[in-house]
Amino acid sequence: MEILELTDDFYQNPHATYRALRERGPLHRIRLDGVVGWLIVDHEVAKQAFAEPSISKRIGSPEGQAVLAKNGAAEMFNTAISDNMLFADPPQHTRLRRLVAKAFAGPAIRDLQPRITSIADTLLDDIGARTTVDLIDSYAFRLPIAVICELLGVPDDDKGDFRSWTAVVVSDSATNEERAIAGVNFFTCLTKLIAERTDDPGDDLLSQLIIAKDREDRLDEQELVAMLLLLLIAGHETTVNLIGNSILEILREPGMAERLRADPEAIPAYVEEILRCQGSLHMATARYTTAPITLGDQDIDADEFILISLAAANRDPARFDEPDRIDLERPGSRHIAFGHGIHHCLGAALARMEATTAISRLLAKFPKMSLDGEFGDPTWRKSLLIHGLTSLPVRLAARTDSQTVSFADAARFSSRA
Repeated sequence: MEILELTDDFYQNPHATYRALRERGPLHRIRLDGVVGWLIVDHEVAKQAFAEPSISKRIGSPEGQAVLAKNGAAEMFNTAISDNMLFADPPQHTRLRRLVAKAFAGPAIRDLQPRITSIADTLLDDIGARTTVDLIDSYAFRLPIAVICELLGVPDDDKGDFRSWTAVVVSDSATNEERAIAGVNFFTCLTKLIAERTDDPGDDLLSQLIIAKDREDRLDEQELVAMLLLLLIAGHETTVNLIGNSILEILREPGMAERLRADPEAIPAYVEEILRCQGSLHMATARYTTAPITLGDQDIDADEFILISLAAANRDPARFDEPDRIDLERPGSRHIAFGHGIHHCLGAALARMEATTAISRLLAKFPKMSLDGEFGDPTWRKSLLIHGLTSLPVRLAARTDSQTVSFADAARFSSRA
């Protein structure tokens, strides 16, 4: 089959490419940034691939690395951070998820809403005196990392280091050496935190992960560090861009901003629509075939790289009416922005909580905000995994007492989110 070459323009307008590809079929052989693989653009075939047992996520294994090297992706994945449930198959995945799920169902997550609201308010107060601000750097980035530090019980003196290390690890421009140094710093700090919480557990998520057990089975130290790195890197990055993408669409459509201010109860539906049609993940994480399979009507050999485009699947017109439109009354969306099946994201509820709170507080604080006049077409990051903006410059205006939606109104809604 012909290998389609996708250029850098693809990142700036992927949906135009997906519409053209979808008309030709559900799967395509592509080369993107030197990586050759099968690109899935169909919703049902994407779900089939998520559930296919002959498609593996063990990228850190020798077999996985060999497949990635064969297809041009040898440097895409750091095996030091791939030893977690995101890059595992059953039965290892089943065991790890069972243990971790206990902690994510505990009080550390359930009782976090008031702190998310407080953190958002503090960040918005900090930027309130400015005329213009980059909401990615000053708000969308800072809120999730502050929440993660809260979840893990990171001491106040270490929070600045956590923010700077995270900025390096998720940066598109950081060098491998800079990322390696940040990774070592993370490992050292997390190992210390694990030791402290083991001796003196609290109500934070880290303590819950340490004490979580299934019969006599527990997470060992290496598994704990890998899980925390997953939370810090993957969980943080996706939430940053969910918030940023949500704000961009609000600023593009003033009527949407007015509706959400007048009816904060509609914000969760808005977040679901952003997840569906402007989600923060472009492609699902790496997979490869371990045996010949058929997806849709396409035969695929073993040792092939599989790219599942969440962005394309979630705008498939065979599954969603008017897929390019944000529809707050859309019935039963059933998007796959958080994956599907056994790898559905455990942090989905937390991401929804953070995004809903971030939007409600921002709309209440700055009812007259608008895109900066210097902001032209949005510039999207060049990433196979992440769909997010490089920046979001916004002009702010202080709220007035005559505004219909007050901070108190938003707080009452946020407490129910």
